[in-house]
Amino acid sequence: MPVSRTLYTADWVLPIATAPIRDGAVLVDAGRIAYVGAASAVTYEPGSVRTVALGHAALLPGLVNAHSHLELTALRGFLEGLDFRDWLRTLTLIRRDLMTDAVLLDASRAGIREALRNGITCLADTTDSAAPLAAMREYGMRGIGYVEVFGPDPRQCAEAIAQLRTRVHEARAHDTSRVRVGVSPHAPYTVSSALFRATAELARADALPIAVHIAESPGELLFVRDGAGPFADRLRARGIDVAPQARSPIALLDDAGVLAARPLLIHVIQADDHDFARIADAGASIVHCPISNAKLGHGIAPLDRMLAHGIATGLGTDSVASNDRMDLLSEARQATLLQSLRLGVPDALTAHAALALATRGGAEALGLSARIGTLEVGKDADLAAFPLDHADAQPLFDPAVALVHVLAGKVGAVLVTVEGEELVRQGTIVPGDETVSLRLRAWRDRLQQWREASTA
Repeated sequence: MPVSRTLYTADWVLPIATAPIRDGAVLVDAGRIAYVGAASAVTYEPGSVRTVALGHAALLPGLVNAHSHLELTALRGFLEGLDFRDWLRTLTLIRRDLMTDAVLLDASRAGIREALRNGITCLADTTDSAAPLAAMREYGMRGIGYVEVFGPDPRQCAEAIAQLRTRVHEARAHDTSRVRVGVSPHAPYTVSSALFRATAELARADALPIAVHIAESPGELLFVRDGAGPFADRLRARGIDVAPQARSPIALLDDAGVLAARPLLIHVIQADDHDFARIADAGASIVHCPISNAKLGHGIAPLDRMLAHGIATGLGTDSVASNDRMDLLSEARQATLLQSLRLGVPDALTAHAALALATRGGAEALGLSARIGTLEVGKDADLAAFPLDHADAQPLFDPAVALVHVLAGKVGAVLVTVEGEELVRQGTIVPGDETVSLRLRAWRDRLQQWREASTA
């Protein structure tokens, strides 16, 4: 009979739920964690367990990327230097004019391969197509695909929600134990209050997870609070009435019934303690995207206030179109540095706390903490291991500090498992098509031609 149990040993095991374990081990039995502790304390019958010695490595829960846009992987480096409104406008035009279903699927595949190389086992992806969901299933990833809905004109609401209901119904037929569908009313400047309310009602009625980009930029705050600014100007130019709506974007979601659906709130930079109290009272969660926030010039989110209010908070990379990398360890490092800068306190967010956000925090934010996010007996065996023998990490005193502040961006995962299935083995991705990058290079030429034609 084939052996169904695997024992992974490593110089360091980081359960996240408890202190790091030197010379530790994790036993996986039928896709679940059966033991976490000292390697020397494991007992089993000879031949009943497959043993994988990871050596000088850190073994920890698989990283949870609580916000991505896989289908935008094909736009890495293309939207540089644009202000946010032009960034969104250009992205919308490219999606409309160039991004076929084949491109969207290959972009999603490429994003997942990057995620796996960086130890990410779970993705919360916001998507305008079904491509990321198909790619997650193809590669054996865990994730949620939040299907987006748009419609800033209240007169569009009935048609938009009907189309969303149809798309979700079709996508939901392919849900698995690892991958499921959610909904995402995009943002206040692309979704009317009526459509926010209708989407929240759909989410509650059909038990769908819901996510929304919110409180991201100063321009969004100006739009919601004052009915002014570049977003308001653009909508008025389209003949859509704009007026002040609420004291803040979070208050707008509360008034529209979205907070009652316990959404995943993406970004939440332009928010105060009053807003965070509303979020906490509703039981909603937040995903913090420090690199994307910084690159787009939106500011440093008050992560300390989110955590002080007891809000479940994870980390997200956002799209590589606004980040350039899908590397959650780098995201953890940026989170620590920006919080120290914001508060003027060294180590305001420790490396251990940042790793917790990248694992347990993301799982809690997505409502998955009963299954993943920590190494505990009975949980699904979603694991990631990173080498610690890099010359730049020596001498090594603390594996969490080494991972976050030294090795982020320098090393890839040597092992990745989801429910015990090895998706990365000895640093090599096991499933999928290795020719994806070649097809994206051909796509680059088409994109460059589009740029030249549009600026001619």
